[in-house]
Amino acid sequence: MKLVLFVEDEYGNAEVLRLLLEAEGYRVVHAANGRDALALLSGERPAVILSDFMMPHMTGGELGQAVRAAPALRDIPFVLLSGTQESVVRATFKDYDAFVAKPYSADSLLKLLAHLAASGRPQPLLSAGDREERSEEMDFSLRQLLRGIEIPPD
Repeated sequence: MKLVLFVEDEYGNAEVLRLLLEAEGYRVVHAANGRDALALLSGERPAVILSDFMMPHMTGGELGQAVRAAPALRDIPFVLLSGTQESVVRATFKDYDAFVAKPYSADSLLKLLAHLAASGRPQPLLSAGDREERSEEMDFSLRQLLRGIEIPPD
């Protein structure tokens, strides 16, 4: 059973997604903010980290930076979930593996999660100094999944 670390400060959102992930067969560990998530990462290693962006104490972007800076954690797929525009997120943190705009399709999110949990990070960084550039080798099926997830709000 694959472990997913889910980081979300809003209890209702966290509970719904936890139940959804557990129904799909994942073991879920929840943290209410990035600081708590880092403490949990000193224990078991998750297959994927799903993190909200806007949180108290430490944002999802700051958590992502800390994960990528830690040699033992940097290869864990990192997915940011946010109602904030992706351009705002990218101003803080660029080295995520997928951005999921809220509201999102649960089915598409589960497909993305299954893909990342099975295959790991989809592409390596081209250089440590340029985190914006992504490999052109990005898996086609992952790109198709990401297109289905970015649902604009009504």
